[in-house]
Amino acid sequence: MPQFNKQLERFQPSAINTVFSLAGKLKSEGKDIVDLSIGEPDFDTPAHIKAAAIQAIEADQTKYTPSDGAKDLKQAVVNKFKRENNLNYNVNQIAIDSGVKPLLFHVMKTLLDEGSEVIVPTPCWTSYPGMVMLAGGEPVFVACPQDKGFKLQAADLEAAINDKTRLVMLNSPSNPTGAAYSVDEMKALTDVLIKYPHVWILADDIYEHIVFDKFVNANPAAVEPKLYDRTIVLNGVSKAYCMTGWRIGYAASSENFMQMLLKVLSQAVGCPCSVSQAAAIAALEGPQEYLQDWAKTYQERRDYLVKRLDAIDGIECNSPEGAFYLYPGFSALIGKKTPQGIEIKDSIDFVSYLLEHALVAVVPGSAFEYENHFRLSYATSLSELEKACDRIVLAIEALS
Repeated sequence: MPQFNKQLERFQPSAINTVFSLAGKLKSEGKDIVDLSIGEPDFDTPAHIKAAAIQAIEADQTKYTPSDGAKDLKQAVVNKFKRENNLNYNVNQIAIDSGVKPLLFHVMKTLLDEGSEVIVPTPCWTSYPGMVMLAGGEPVFVACPQDKGFKLQAADLEAAINDKTRLVMLNSPSNPTGAAYSVDEMKALTDVLIKYPHVWILADDIYEHIVFDKFVNANPAAVEPKLYDRTIVLNGVSKAYCMTGWRIGYAASSENFMQMLLKVLSQAVGCPCSVSQAAAIAALEGPQEYLQDWAKTYQERRDYLVKRLDAIDGIECNSPEGAFYLYPGFSALIGKKTPQGIEIKDSIDFVSYLLEHALVAVVPGSAFEYENHFRLSYATSLSELEKACDRIVLAIEALS
């Protein structure tokens, strides 16, 4: 029998996909599922962005671009970083890929050797560990407790760094918790990282435009210019501009890093979709005011959910700084039994119970390497969130 890649034995498919599949099965059976498992904005792609794509098609902009993206989109990204982040790059320091997810993996392939360690604060996005392992690296999980706002602490970061450390992952605002680092909080981390010149920093800023209460998100390269050359900033148009299906992500870093990344891209990809690149230019260069209106809507949903969930006996819910997720804890419910007599032992048991008993789809904390919690997305209408909360209350009251 031919062999498969041995790395695949080290991890399972994303638990989010498992939830999607079960929720889809129940929906196909006619069940009224309130689906809070999907991390996708519920607004439509703005009209001017769609118009730019149509215009590109009509102008026959449907051929190959360079494998790392078209120069005019790179320039739009340069302008964005200068305008919004006070970061100065040139087009040779920018790479475009078919979404942030493949770009993350291509960055891993660029940086990691067999056995390289990557510090991953947990809770973390589900694909970080698998990507690290597929690239030959070893994820080193550093717990970020709820009472610390789910944020990496400087002392814990320093304790995790050793000679094998190649990369530190920083996701702000975070998936799954919504936690975001202020300037002072990020400065505490960058003060540690300055001491270790062999360590790269990856700043995953995909949710940067979804922040609340006038919060100002901090990027490590902007907070500490001495880290500029070894910080890789990742972002994209999916979450901010409601373009998840358009698949455009971008990275910025030193020219030295980009030369190495381009080697990977030249072999791994053809090019990002030319039409989507035209749409992304319109997103980045067009009006930006509506992003604040969308963030205000998300904030209203956050405030409603936090109030409802935190009032439930057995649930503890933080109020995050950004993104469109909550990550409530349910440790007080461990050991309780469902009406069917099934004991709640972990997050998979709890999430399965909510889905099958309450018809509410959320994601287990185990998917994010942090147990006794669950993630729910509030990228849906208030009426659906109200329905979900009512059902969750009844489901928890039914536990014995």
